Amino acid sequence: MVLHAKAVFRFALLATALFLGGIQLAPKAGAQGDRGGMPGDFDYYILALSWSPTYCDNRDSEERGRYRDEDRYDDRRSYSPRRGDSDEQCNGVRPYAFVLHGLWPQYERRGWPEMCETRDRPWVPEETIEKMLDIMPSRRLVIQEYRKHGVCSGLDANRYFEAARRAYRSIRIPEEFQDLSRPLSISPDEIRKAFLEVNRQLSPDMIQIVCSRRLLRELRVCLTKDLEPRSCSQSERRLCTYEMVTLPPVRGGGAGPRGGPSYGRGGERL
Repeated sequence: MVLHAKAVFRFALLATALFLGGIQLAPKAGAQGDRGGMPGDFDYYILALSWSPTYCDNRDSEERGRYRDEDRYDDRRSYSPRRGDSDEQCNGVRPYAFVLHGLWPQYERRGWPEMCETRDRPWVPEETIEKMLDIMPSRRLVIQEYRKHGVCSGLDANRYFEAARRAYRSIRIPEEFQDLSRPLSISPDEIRKAFLEVNRQLSPDMIQIVCSRRLLRELRVCLTKDLEPRSCSQSERRLCTYEMVTLPPVRGGGAGPRGGPSYGRGGERL
């Protein structure tokens, strides 16, 4: 009888631990992508601007086998074009700094929609792809972003990428980040402050800094469905916990007023 009571007690403790563990894990699970959502059913957008030199440095390191970045996000949060697809981005011919990663539909409290259901297979016209390469320098990324996230906006490919370009142009890139010729060590708060100084329409709670391996990965701005600035949800605000991060230098820099040629926000050379 005593042994039976002990077994029951142990089982009760195990069940309680599993139950509490399930409750504890619930918020994390809720922050994952919601596959098969309905197009147009979301609360706001995240505009993601990737720091191109970090992507290129990581790509080169992985190809040489030096390390594999274990702190990657899923392919909603990062992208890995096929070899050769990003050669133009990383070969230094044009000095890419902040480039458009994506315009992502987002839920207020439960993650984001992805791979939304449609009657027709998502398709991005060749002309649309070509138009986006000045600010989104990867054909595969353009196609992937529409299939996985653009469809969830409820817009066709042309209108989605028009909206993405408007959102990209609405954010001014601080001069010190446009043409960086040397590595820069800086705090996430200083990056945020630099963007706030040249984007008076933004407030600190509208900007997210994303990093990994102490490198700046990207900057995100939260926008309404009408592409107006808005506060980010609480679950999205703290995505870089390092006190200082490094920005690798812009490839091909060194010729302009701050190290390389100057380009307008639309991609045109000035």
